[in-house]
Amino acid sequence: MKLWQKNQAPNQKIDHFTVGNDRAYDLHLASYDCLASIAHTQMLAETGVLTQKEADQLTQVLKELEADAKKGNFSIEDDFEDMHSKIEYLLTEKLGALGKKIHTARSRNDQVLVALHLYLKNEIGLIKGLTHDFFEMLMDLAEHNQQHLMPGYTHFQVAMPSSFGLWFSAYAETLIDDVVLLNAAHQLVDQNPLGSAAGYGSSFPIDRKATTKSLGFKELKYNVIAAQMSRGKAEKITATAIAALAATLSKMAMDICIYMGQEHNFISFPDELTTGSSIMPHKKNPDVFELIRGKCNLLQGLPNQLALLMTNLPSGYHREMQLAKGPIIDAIETLKSCLDMFLFSLKEIKVRQNILEDDKYKFIFSVDTLNEWVKAGLPFREAYQKMVKSIDAGDYQPKKDIEHTHLGSIGNLGLKLIHEKMEKAMKS
Repeated sequence: MKLWQKNQAPNQKIDHFTVGNDRAYDLHLASYDCLASIAHTQMLAETGVLTQKEADQLTQVLKELEADAKKGNFSIEDDFEDMHSKIEYLLTEKLGALGKKIHTARSRNDQVLVALHLYLKNEIGLIKGLTHDFFEMLMDLAEHNQQHLMPGYTHFQVAMPSSFGLWFSAYAETLIDDVVLLNAAHQLVDQNPLGSAAGYGSSFPIDRKATTKSLGFKELKYNVIAAQMSRGKAEKITATAIAALAATLSKMAMDICIYMGQEHNFISFPDELTTGSSIMPHKKNPDVFELIRGKCNLLQGLPNQLALLMTNLPSGYHREMQLAKGPIIDAIETLKSCLDMFLFSLKEIKVRQNILEDDKYKFIFSVDTLNEWVKAGLPFREAYQKMVKSIDAGDYQPKKDIEHTHLGSIGNLGLKLIHEKMEKAMKS
């Protein structure tokens, strides 16, 4: 059954091409479509389009369908084009002609819009929660490892002393920036598009403020064309926030892959979190982190993919917009799985101690030594040249009792302030 079907069924090949994988993706959205239909039904009763008895009957069945969808007991067979047609069919099957009234004063366009907005709101919240959990884990690791020094690098060359506390908390604070972008995406999707119909409103006397309130949206997308134009844009802005978070995860995964290598040997994981080789029995491969890196690198391309999809589309609905649904749903599921895997595996990380005792890292302390000369009165440029001569002559002796006191350095991580910064971002 197609909601738009007239007298003749579409060619099966056309049906397969136009529907694509929408039935599978709609299973993620079906419960939200039911919620929006409940709000729409009650609003129709309040405005006199339906009787309250009719609205209550529809609402009861819709609540049952919503519960089924949440439990995974809702299916969309090939006889149905999408979740909308299946839900209307079930309503009609149970309530007769009353079920056919559910589509009054709305279009599939604003149905999928509101379902997507509700879905994205909820998923952004879940991603923020996982991100906060990851943040807390990193902060705990930073606190417990702040005394353990490690090399800091620039240009892949040993540069200055760092610490595991500095490394862990660096990624923790970077997650705050990602939460800020998630907040921006949340603010954009927290607008109710329901009532825009096909993008030009309806002649029925609907109350769009009522559905905005009942669905828990903070704001209404007032202009009906503007509501329609949010299709694709909401997905792209959400994808931008996802890509930023993915970039953070990918970078840390890359660090882990490097630091696990025998040349560095800064960190290790239990055998059960690594994989082996089919021919090399000594191998302990960081496959988990390589896959996180790869998946998150692909996620960073999604905003551009969606931008290309929506490029040069005029106002109004166009079928290409359907193609934004799958990528954003897949991206959300992928990102959540990467966060979950980080939470699962990183708690088992083992940090090697006394790394900088190795003689190959002795020059890492040269900057701290020349800074001591500057503090004693020697101009910096002269101290720099003095250190160059000492290194070239081979008589440099590292001064390892370094002291970094400024905020954000290895001796003053500012963990409490970073915590406060994150809590502020989470509440926005």
